[in-house]
Amino acid sequence: MSQAVDLVIFDWDGTLMDSVGRIVSAMRSAAQLAGLMVPTEHQVKQIIGLSLDPVFDILFPGITTAQRQSVFEHYRDQYVLHDHTPTPLFSGAEQVIQQLHRDGVLLAVATGKARKGLERMFDETGLRSYFHTSRCADEAQSKPSPDMLQQIIAELGIDTERAVMVGDTIHDMKMAQAIAMPRVGVTHGVHGVAELSAYQPKAVIDSLPELLTVLGR
Repeated sequence: MSQAVDLVIFDWDGTLMDSVGRIVSAMRSAAQLAGLMVPTEHQVKQIIGLSLDPVFDILFPGITTAQRQSVFEHYRDQYVLHDHTPTPLFSGAEQVIQQLHRDGVLLAVATGKARKGLERMFDETGLRSYFHTSRCADEAQSKPSPDMLQQIIAELGIDTERAVMVGDTIHDMKMAQAIAMPRVGVTHGVHGVAELSAYQPKAVIDSLPELLTVLGR
């Protein structure tokens, strides 16, 4: 990239962590336990990265408040306690984060996870100390609103054009595009090259180590 980068903002699920399989499994189990029509794997993948309220509206249109609470509780329990689908970091994720940190680049997370969920992931991965700030689904408007990104750059005092959003979904690309923030798509999560490329990213990469080359590291 020709412009110097002071801040890299990562999505979490499907970008840094290979958690798509568990999200899909947990959501489908939650729907069944709540007595709702079980969405397909494809349908669940398309909503990954969004906050749960819009997710429920998309996957279960017309559900009642009681059904919404039921599927939320079942999803939380399935994801945290009962579903044992592995959720490793993607290959090279930790090394890329460490290298950017050594280079003095500020790092942040913008995720559809709730704060409690992200804190649990920080604890499990040991990556907390590398990130200067983060925004979660219960602290900002849901993607693709750029609210999370606007909050992050305001807190850190970084100009939009000197930050980069890195994500695996069109929701990530849309929210960065909305404020003309440079963006990089990653294909190892939910969406592929064609879908990500529609939002004019600086690059679309297949693995996180490629990000260092894109950023000129």
